[in-house]
Amino acid sequence: MSAMLVRVTGRDRPGITAGLMAVLAAGGAELYDVEQVAVRGRLTLGLLVAVPDGGDVLKELLYYGWENGLHVDFEVVEDASPAPPRRRFAVTVIGHRVTPSDFGAVAEAIAAGGGNIDRIVRLSRYPVVSYELAVSGGDADVIRRAVMAAAAERDVDVAVQAEGLLRRATRLVVLDMDSTLVQDEIVDLIAEEVGVGDRVKEITARAMAGELDFDEAIRERVSLLEGTPVEVLEVIARRVRLTPGARTFVRALKRMGMKVAVVSGGFTFFTERIRDQLGLDHAFGTPLEVVDGVLTGRLAGPPVDRAAKAEIVRRLAQQEGITLAQVMAVGDGANDVDMLATAGLGVAFNAKPVVREVADTAVSVPYLDALLFLLGVRREDVELADAEEEAAGEPVPVEGLPPI
Repeated sequence: MSAMLVRVTGRDRPGITAGLMAVLAAGGAELYDVEQVAVRGRLTLGLLVAVPDGGDVLKELLYYGWENGLHVDFEVVEDASPAPPRRRFAVTVIGHRVTPSDFGAVAEAIAAGGGNIDRIVRLSRYPVVSYELAVSGGDADVIRRAVMAAAAERDVDVAVQAEGLLRRATRLVVLDMDSTLVQDEIVDLIAEEVGVGDRVKEITARAMAGELDFDEAIRERVSLLEGTPVEVLEVIARRVRLTPGARTFVRALKRMGMKVAVVSGGFTFFTERIRDQLGLDHAFGTPLEVVDGVLTGRLAGPPVDRAAKAEIVRRLAQQEGITLAQVMAVGDGANDVDMLATAGLGVAFNAKPVVREVADTAVSVPYLDALLFLLGVRREDVELADAEEEAAGEPVPVEGLPPI
C-alpha cells in the first residue's frame, strides 16, 4: 500500500464526494483523512488515502475526474501517520470590509507567533464581514499580541481564543446595559430632561474612563435628580434605543439554549423593563429611592459597582451550574473591568481604552450581533432560523424598535 494525497478541484455539484468514495472503495483503498470546502460553487477536496500497489485506483480516479469535469492530481506522502496533537486557536477577523492587506497582516502576525492557518471559514458578509481562522501550533500570547498590533493599525477587529470544548460550551452571556445593550447612557438622558445634563455628563465621562470612583459618581449623579417625578423615567424609557443587532443577538443566544443577563450600574427601573422586553433571564441594577412619586436623590439599595458586577457573574454561574469559563461578559466602561476579567471570555464592546487593555478581545463595530461570530456562529444560520420561525407563523422581532 502506498500513501497518496489526492487533490480534486472543479465545479461543485451533489454526488461528487459519493462518486469519489465509490471509486476508492472499489479499488480497495483505505481512507486516512479528508477535507472539503466549496467556495462560490467551486470545490476543493483533499483526501489522504492508501492505495494498493500495482492497482488501478489512481487511473480510475483520473477517469472519474475526466467524466465529471474535475481536475485530479496526486502526491506521494512518505509518512501518513497522524500528526501529534497541537494547541489550536480560533482567530476571528471582523470589519466593515476586510481587504487583502488586512488579511495578510493578520496571517503574517499568526506566522510570527509560530501558528499555522489550517482552515478559513467565512461567517458573515453583513452587517459586517467576518472570518474564522482555525490555527494550530504557536504561542497563544505571542499570536494575540501580534494580531492585536496588526489590527490596531487597520479598521478591523481580531479575536484570539483557545479552541476546544470550553469555547463550544458557553452557557451564559452577561451584558452591561448603558452603551452596550442600549446605545444611550440613561442617567444622562434623565439629566437632560430635568436640566442638569452637562453636570451629569461630566461625572459620567470621568467615571467611565476610570478617573472617578463609581460609587461616588453614581451617588453624585443621582443627587442631582432630587425632586424629579417618577413619570420622567417613563418618558425616558420611550427614548432609550437598543444597540443595533441586540434583538438578533439575544434571540440567537436563546435559540442555542444560553442564559442571558443584564448586569448594570444603571437603574433597575430600566434593567427590568429591558429584561421583560427582550426575554432575558436575569436583570440586576441600582435601585432609585422614590417617595410619593418623586425621586429623593438617594439610592434605595447598594449600587451595582465594579466589584458587585464581578460577584454577580460568579453567583449566576454557580446558580446555573456552570463554570466561569462558560461565561461571556460584555461591557464598555471601567465599571465592567472586573466582570470581564471574571468571565471566561471578556469582550470590550466599543469600549474605553482602559477596558480594551484588559479584555480578552475587543469589538469596535456598532452591531451587537457581531459578537455571535466570536462564538463561531454563521450569519446564514441565524437568517435560516428566522426564516423557519416566520414560516411556522412565529413573528421575528424587527431590529431598531424602542426596547421599553
